[in-house]
Amino acid sequence: MSRPPDKRAVLIDLAGVLHTGDQALPGTIPALARLRAAGLPLRFLTNTTRTPSDVLFQRLRAMGFDLQAGELQTAALAARTLVRQRGLRPLWLVHPDIAAEMGPSAAEPDVVVLGDMGPHFTFDGLNQAFRLLLQGLPLLAMARNRYFMEPDGMSIDMGAFVAGLGYSAGVTAEITGKPAPAFFAAALAELGVAAREAVLIGDDLADDIGGAQAAGIDGILVRTGKFRPGDDAHPEIRPTAIFDDFAEAVDRLLG
Repeated sequence: MSRPPDKRAVLIDLAGVLHTGDQALPGTIPALARLRAAGLPLRFLTNTTRTPSDVLFQRLRAMGFDLQAGELQTAALAARTLVRQRGLRPLWLVHPDIAAEMGPSAAEPDVVVLGDMGPHFTFDGLNQAFRLLLQGLPLLAMARNRYFMEPDGMSIDMGAFVAGLGYSAGVTAEITGKPAPAFFAAALAELGVAAREAVLIGDDLADDIGGAQAAGIDGILVRTGKFRPGDDAHPEIRPTAIFDDFAEAVDRLLG
């Protein structure tokens, strides 16, 4: 099987596109195999910040997905990389499951780093962050997603907490995951392709499609996961193409 003539790499969102919870969505496993057979380099991009990258990798493999080491790019690891590159001393507000991967919080932090703590968000923790922000510390947020699909339905995501802290402290968070341009640029750099040579497949109109297009990457929207009626008629963000699911997107991409 030959690769599409105008695309040299595919960026793929995970939750809502390939799987929901620990269940692969119908047709996604053979569709991913077809992409592999076409010889297209792949990167799997996720704003999930509750699961360590190695656990997520093994979970995806257990579902039947053919992922290779180094193909998974997470918003949490992007935040950790940024903190280390800048020599910052973070206060990590993250889910306990990724605390070890991020490392310990500093005794005297100079930055607040927020992840999706899920049920572990507390008033005391958020108030501690708020007071540090009032002292002038910057706010890094791993993502700002509004909601995501779980096996039992939609759930609120960390975007509400990012917005709340920013509003109360009068600051604007720097985002490390999607839709930050640097997040997409890192994937392109690792793949060695230009933005025009890549395409992204995602279910989030704003952070997947809007973020990719702002970085110069074509964005394909699928009607699974967090896709909501009306996303395909948004007045400002117009996907390059819209398909019912990942399998259809792959079939059309490969022609």
